[in-house]
Amino acid sequence: MTKEAAPVSKNIVWHHGKLTDDQREVKLGQKGVVIWFTGLSGSGKSTVAREVELALVENGKNAFVLDGDNIRHGLNNNLGFSPEDRKENIRRIAEVAKLFSQSNVIALTAFISPYKADRDTVRALLPAGQFIEVFCDASVEACEARDAKGLYKKARAGQIPEFTGISAPYEAPEKPELVLETGGKESVEQSTMKVLKLLQEKGIV
Repeated sequence: MTKEAAPVSKNIVWHHGKLTDDQREVKLGQKGVVIWFTGLSGSGKSTVAREVELALVENGKNAFVLDGDNIRHGLNNNLGFSPEDRKENIRRIAEVAKLFSQSNVIALTAFISPYKADRDTVRALLPAGQFIEVFCDASVEACEARDAKGLYKKARAGQIPEFTGISAPYEAPEKPELVLETGGKESVEQSTMKVLKLLQEKGIV
């Protein structure tokens, strides 16, 4: 893990709880983990994450989706899409996802998170094994053909600046824990089962 940046405020002290991580895991009956879905807009991140969340909860597991659009309605509503704002967006959600993981929740995040360095920072923030990068592999053409939100059309018309895949870059993961062929080669159900299978193999569920 990398050393976290020192807080600006100096007159603060870290308060430890009365439970160890192992004790919390035994008492709550599950491990915490961050499943980080990354991919272009329209690649299926939120769709698959929601299906995985449903399957886990229906099987008695505490899971929750942190969705990129939803987070920008509240916690990150003061951020735009410049490289600097994207970096801060991911930094904030990484800290939130870490808290979820520490409380033994299976946190499923659905963010474009286009920059490899930012995703690597999130990985370094969490203990080994508690960050699972899932790449929703769908081409710009496949995502644009769906364009459920009409974003690609607006981006092509110049109405949305710095749009990932059109006027801003996307750096695909080099060694993700899992690749989902969400561009049309596999169904949502198949993608969901691949995620659940990986969680079983890693002893998360």
